[in-house]
Amino acid sequence: MSSAQAQSQAQALPELEVTAVREDGQGFLSPTKVLAGDELQNKLSGTLGATLANELGVSATGYGAGSSRPVIRGLEGARVQILQNGLSVGDVSSISPDHAVASPMQNTHQIEILRGASALLYGSGSSGGLVNVVNDRIVTSKLEEASGAINTSYETVNQGKTANIELDAPAGPLALHFDSAISNSNNYRIPGYAEQGGPNANWSINPSEPVNIPYSGKLPFSFSNQNSLGLGASYVRTDGYTGISLERMNHNYGIPTSEGGFIQQSQNRYDFAHQTNDPFDGFSSVKISAANTNYQHTEFTNNGVASTQWNNTATEARVELAHKELLGSKGIFGLQVTGSTLNATDLSTNSYAIVPQTKSNSSALFWVEEGRYGPVKTSLGARYNYVTQNPNSGTQFPSVDSQQFVPTSYAPPGLQSRQFNLMSYSVGGLLDIAKGYGLGLIYTVSQRAPSAQELYSYGPHDSTATFDIGNSNLSTETSHNLELSFQKTMGLIRSKASIYQNQFSNYIYGYYTGAYSQANQNFSVVQASQANAAIRGIEADVSYNWNQTGLGGRIFGDASQGTFNAGGNLPLQPAPRLGAEFTYQHNGWLTGATYVYSFQQNKLASWEIGPTPSYNLLNANLSYTERIGKVNWTGYLTLKNLLNEEIRYATSPMAVRLYAPQPGRSLLVGIRAAF
Repeated sequence: MSSAQAQSQAQALPELEVTAVREDGQGFLSPTKVLAGDELQNKLSGTLGATLANELGVSATGYGAGSSRPVIRGLEGARVQILQNGLSVGDVSSISPDHAVASPMQNTHQIEILRGASALLYGSGSSGGLVNVVNDRIVTSKLEEASGAINTSYETVNQGKTANIELDAPAGPLALHFDSAISNSNNYRIPGYAEQGGPNANWSINPSEPVNIPYSGKLPFSFSNQNSLGLGASYVRTDGYTGISLERMNHNYGIPTSEGGFIQQSQNRYDFAHQTNDPFDGFSSVKISAANTNYQHTEFTNNGVASTQWNNTATEARVELAHKELLGSKGIFGLQVTGSTLNATDLSTNSYAIVPQTKSNSSALFWVEEGRYGPVKTSLGARYNYVTQNPNSGTQFPSVDSQQFVPTSYAPPGLQSRQFNLMSYSVGGLLDIAKGYGLGLIYTVSQRAPSAQELYSYGPHDSTATFDIGNSNLSTETSHNLELSFQKTMGLIRSKASIYQNQFSNYIYGYYTGAYSQANQNFSVVQASQANAAIRGIEADVSYNWNQTGLGGRIFGDASQGTFNAGGNLPLQPAPRLGAEFTYQHNGWLTGATYVYSFQQNKLASWEIGPTPSYNLLNANLSYTERIGKVNWTGYLTLKNLLNEEIRYATSPMAVRLYAPQPGRSLLVGIRAAF
C-alpha cells in the first residue's frame, strides 16, 4: 500500500478514531506523527524505538538489537505509554530499558504518536506522548476477496534474516486474518571499540569499580531472535463489526552491558472488539474493546544461568461512545478499567526480585471534543483516573546490613497500599491566520501515579548496574505543558514549528545517592525521589513536494533540555539534532536519503558520565514496484549508517551507552509481494 493510499484510507475514517489522526493539519490539535505505507516500510526496524528513533521530537533507548523504546521530548518509561490497537501492550517495558516492547514490528500497518487531547482517550500519565502500534488483526470492513503480503529480507551487519506473511480472507459472513513473522540476527558489527573512548577509558559507573572491555568487531550479546503468530476473526455487518484475535510472541535477545546477559521473552495476548455505527439518535458509534495479556520473561547471566523471572498478567476493557456534531463540535466519551499483577522472582532463592508482587488497578472516565467555529478549530479533553497500587505486604526484604551499604545505609520502602485520584485535561485552539496557515496554542495538564517499581523497589538491577530503592511516600506527578505552534499546510512548500515548555511538579526520578552496595558488585544506590523540573524544547520541519511524485525534500531539527528547578540537568536527555531528507518517486521507483547530525550531549545530570559524542547518520533506500497479474512485487534495499559512525544515544543508561554503540554500516535487501 502506498503512502497516498494509506493516507486517503485513514482520512476516510471517523475524525476522532485514533487511526484517523493524520499529519495534514487536520489533526493539529492532537499533535501527532503517523508512519504508514512506504514511509513505514523504509523505516521499519526490529524494535519500536529503532523504528521511531529519527522522528521529530523522538529519540530512543538502545539496548542492542532486541530492546529499544521511544523517548519523546526527553521523557521515557511510564511517561510514554505504548498501545497495540488502542489497548495497552501489557508488557513490563516501562519498568526498565532492557525489557523489550512486546509488540512485534514485522506485520505492523501503522504507528501513531499522539499528544494533547487525543492522548487523554487512552491514558493520563503520558506526559511525553502515546504510541499506538496498529496491526489490524481484527478486520473492520467487509472483504470481497483474499488479500495479503509476503516479505523476506537479509541484513549484512548482523546476518539478520526476516520473513513474514499476512493473509486476510472472507469466509461467508466472517473476515479471517492470519499473520506470522520470524527474524533471527546475530551479534552486530560495530565501528571501532565497544567502549566509549576505547578499551582503556577506565569508566567507573559504580564507586571503586572501573570497567574496561576490549571488544571490537562484533558486539557480544547484541543478537535478537523473534517469532510471532497472530490470528483474527471478525463478523462484519453493515452497521459495524464484532471480532476477536490472539497473538503468541517469543523473543530471545542479548543485553550488551559490560558483563552481558540475555532475556527470553514470551507473551500470549487475546483481543476483543465490537462496534455498532449509528446505535441511536445523536450518536455515530459505540465501541467496546478488551484485551488480556499474559507476559513473561526470564533474565540470564552471561554464562546462561537463569537469574530472574518477570510475569505480568493484565486485563483491560473500555467503552467509547461517539456523538454526532452538536453546536459545531464532535466528541467521544467513555470509560476504561485496567487491572494487572506484576511478579518478579529471584530464581536462586525463589523470593521476590527488585520489586515485590504488586496488583495495580485503574478506573477512568474520559471525554474529548473537537469543533470548528469560523477561523478557529478547538480541542478539549478531560480524563479522571482512580489508581491503586497494592503490594504484597508479606514480602520479606533482605536485612539492611546484608547489603553492605557504604557509606550510608538505606532501609527498604514501606509496603502500604496507595490510592491516587488523577485529573488530566487539555485545551487547545488553532487560528486560521490565512488560507493554509495556522497558529495554534495548546495547554495540557497530565497527572501520573507512581509506578510499582518507583514505590516499592529494593534490590540490585544488573542491566543498569544499580541498587534500586523505591519510595512508598511518593505523591502524584503533575505535568503542565504549554505549546505554541505554526503550520503551513498548502502548496509545494509546507512547514510546521513548535516551541513548548513542560513544567513538572513532583517529577519522579532515580537519584544517585553516592552510596553503593558492596554485597552487589558495588552497584550505586539509586533512590526514587521527587523534585520540580521543566523541559523546554523546539521542533521545526520544512518540506517541498513531500510524499508526492517527483522530487521531494525536507529539512528538520529538534532540541530539548530538561532541568531541575533547583539547578542541574535531568538525566537521560536527548541531544539536539539537525537533518535533511530527500526522496524521488517515478514509475514504480522510490529512492531517498536521510542525513541526521546529532550534537554532543554535555548537559548531563550530576551523576552521569559523558559527554555523549556527536555523530553523523546517513541512511539511503531504493525500491522498485512492478505489478504482475494481481501481485505488486517490490524489490528494495536500504543502506544504514553509511558513514560507519560510532553512534551512542544520550537517552540510554550509562551501563549500556558506555559499552554498546549502535550498529555500524549495513546493507539490507529484500523483496515484498502484496495482492
